[in-house]
Order: sequence, then structure tokens, then C-alpha cells
Amino acid sequence: MDSAQIEDLARRFMAGLPAAFHDMRAELEANFRAALQGAASRYDLATRSEFDVQAKVLERTRERMAALEARLAALEARLPPAASPPAPSSPAT
Repeated sequence: MDSAQIEDLARRFMAGLPAAFHDMRAELEANFRAALQGAASRYDLATRSEFDVQAKVLERTRERMAALEARLAALEARLPPAASPPAPSSPAT
């Protein structure tokens, strides 16, 4: 979460407060901003753009995996059936 997002959330929070709290506005805003920054740093959150990039990478990876699985299945279908392994010989007694 970047500082612009934190500022936006703090502004929204302050706008939603009842009028009685506006006297303590500066203090509340500073405390709320500090709490948001602490939470964001603890959770190592990704930005929306980073998330979108990773979602696209995942989508391409899934498509590539499906194509490779189909190719492997086609190649396996072309192989002759595997001969059954010889039965183990029993030790001479």
C-alpha cells in the first residue's frame, strides 16, 4: 500500500467521522495514518498493479501448461504400448 492510498483512506475515514470528533481531527488522522502504515508494512501487501501483473503471468502459465499437457498426451498416444515386464524368475532350489 503506497502513501497515496494511505492518504486517501485517512481522508475518507476523517470525512466519515461525526462532527463531535472534528475537534480532534489532526490527532485522529495522524493515529489512523500510522496504524494503516504499520498494518501495510506488517502484511507486505502488493499494489493493485503488481497483483494484476501476477494474475496475467499466472493466466499465461496455465495456458502454457494446458498446451504442454495436450502435446504430451498426443506424443504418448503415438507410442507403442509398453510390453509387460518379464516375470521374475524363481531361485533354483
